[in-house]
Amino acid sequence: MSPHLYFRTASTDIAGFPAYIEVGYVDGVEFTHYNSESKKAEAKQDWMKSFAVDNPDYWEMETQRNVVNEHVFLVNIGIAKERFNHTGGVHIIQWMFGCEWNDETNETDGCNQHSYDGEDFIALDTKTMTYVAANPQAFITTLKWNRDQDRKEYRKHYYTEMCPSLLRRLVNYGQKVLMRTELPKVSLLQKTPSSPVTCHASGFYPHMADLFWRKDGEQLHEDVDSGQTLPNHDGTFQMMVDLRLEVTDEVEGQYECVFQLAGVKGEIVTKLEKRNILSNAPCRILVTANVLSFTTCVLWAKRQIQGPPLQLTDVDDDTFTFDVKQFLKPPPNKHVDARSSTCSQISSDQVFGFH
Repeated sequence: MSPHLYFRTASTDIAGFPAYIEVGYVDGVEFTHYNSESKKAEAKQDWMKSFAVDNPDYWEMETQRNVVNEHVFLVNIGIAKERFNHTGGVHIIQWMFGCEWNDETNETDGCNQHSYDGEDFIALDTKTMTYVAANPQAFITTLKWNRDQDRKEYRKHYYTEMCPSLLRRLVNYGQKVLMRTELPKVSLLQKTPSSPVTCHASGFYPHMADLFWRKDGEQLHEDVDSGQTLPNHDGTFQMMVDLRLEVTDEVEGQYECVFQLAGVKGEIVTKLEKRNILSNAPCRILVTANVLSFTTCVLWAKRQIQGPPLQLTDVDDDTFTFDVKQFLKPPPNKHVDARSSTCSQISSDQVFGFH
């Protein structure tokens, strides 16, 4: 399953952090980036340069679209603050939207999540194409958006055709990077003898992977804590799973950590033996990136800002219509429906405000 996701973030009063950021991902790989300080959409992958050669107006139009989105989001954060009766201080709205495509079954799915200050605000039910309010403050917005039948038809077209079409094209251009496989280094970590044993796998690609504890051939579901899949700085991923167990001579050899990577036969098995455990190693792996959960289509981005970590999720879309459907060209020798080539130029519902 290949996910194609965009993340938009607007914030207030965060020193050294742009007021607006928009980032695009394919299969967990960042391919486009814009922020309110640079005022320019930029490629984050070399293969996107080839995409832009075939679509020479791409970056100019991306920049124009991002400038519009920036304005809408800064208005939206003011509206959200009024709804929640907030004044000064750090406040954040985010919106994640995109689609997934299974290259084996050709099935597609969409996701559209909005949040304010780390709490769910609005979500789109992509089966019924209706918005659902997560709290009373969001109800007036969902009422407005759901009344618009034309927009409902557009949403359906976006998630079933437009976004999956561009996702296929992006995968085609970036297949050498996106279709590769890399196996991880798997380590067992334990801070103290009484601490849980952490199985940590880092350096794998793609992100679709399983990491779990097994005893006598059976996967364990009790006394285990699984972490999220996190991105590394080099485009690979890491994940971990804890096992709450006292490692004695009696249990050695009974437990094993198992790593499985999508598309790769076999598994990496690490036996739970004292000699395999790195003692006093830091069991908390630090990452300077957003934390993406592709299976649930929810973004939880954590950033340390003068106090406890803030959880960021997503915010939404619809005040201005910025239609640039005509400028993208299909890649060489590929047939692409012209209607379906604008996923990255226009938001999943265009751009709408919280009014």
